[in-house]
Amino acid sequence: MNLEPGDAPLPLSPTSEASSDRPVEGGPLPPSVNYHLWQPCNMRCRFCFATFEDVRGQLPAGHLPREQSVQLVRLLARSFQKITFAGGEPLLCPWLPELVRAAHEEGAVTMLVTNGSRLRPEQLEQLAGHLDWAALSVDSTSEETHLKLGRAVLGRKALSLADYEAVAARLRAAGVRVKLNTVVTSLNAGEDLTPLVRRLKPERWKVLRVLPVEGQNDGKVEPLLCTDADFLSFVARHQHLEAEGVAIAAEDNEDMRGSYAMVDPAGRFFENTRGFHHYSDPLLAAGLRAAWAQVRFSMERFENRGGRYDFGGGR
Repeated sequence: MNLEPGDAPLPLSPTSEASSDRPVEGGPLPPSVNYHLWQPCNMRCRFCFATFEDVRGQLPAGHLPREQSVQLVRLLARSFQKITFAGGEPLLCPWLPELVRAAHEEGAVTMLVTNGSRLRPEQLEQLAGHLDWAALSVDSTSEETHLKLGRAVLGRKALSLADYEAVAARLRAAGVRVKLNTVVTSLNAGEDLTPLVRRLKPERWKVLRVLPVEGQNDGKVEPLLCTDADFLSFVARHQHLEAEGVAIAAEDNEDMRGSYAMVDPAGRFFENTRGFHHYSDPLLAAGLRAAWAQVRFSMERFENRGGRYDFGGGR
């Protein structure tokens, strides 16, 4: 795709000197972007703040056509150091390997966020050599708790701890670095996930407080909200794992708002600073620079939540 002049890569901010904690439109790009390429998901997580049911009005299938998605990934990879492929469940996308390869060819570090249910040897073989990181979404050591959360295939089949352990081992054997994502809710806030973390052996563990987002999870998330004290206790309970080599990044609700560069399944930047998703014009139509100017972002919040770390690989 030939880029328009307005699509030239934006400057990556090496520091937060000129940034403010108040999210603003059109500032410098962070080094990483999350591309939620696929709205469909095979799990039914009640707390999910990226359901994108509203995207169905724009795209009935819940995703861009293959060719446009590849074009979008190449555009993103020219302006961001790392692309995280998320969903929905991105492994439902038949052309995910092509997207990951395109990002790598452009010099970007690649990460996949997955629930792990479809990361089979044949899928991993297609991604091998182009996927740098995989983040497994795991919220409990209990299959029963996962079922209550909806962290289960079609809401009925939860993965076992042995299943997750096998997936993590498979990733490491393929040379993919492992990260763990956990959402803290009222159902798991009292748990000690130390045995799980030790068995999965992630390099990084992102601990997120359940986030209510209007139009995404309202009507389902309310019973799952947890108190400040519960979230802080969960984080403190696991802090000792940092001495075992696990880098823990804990994100409370305010840490998450306006601190991510995110692209939705329709190919638009979006942000959540106002408690709901606000979308830009499509990047492929408006250009990356013009679309970025339509969403709010805080580099300071990005830095403070640990968004900048050694990604490895890439440029």
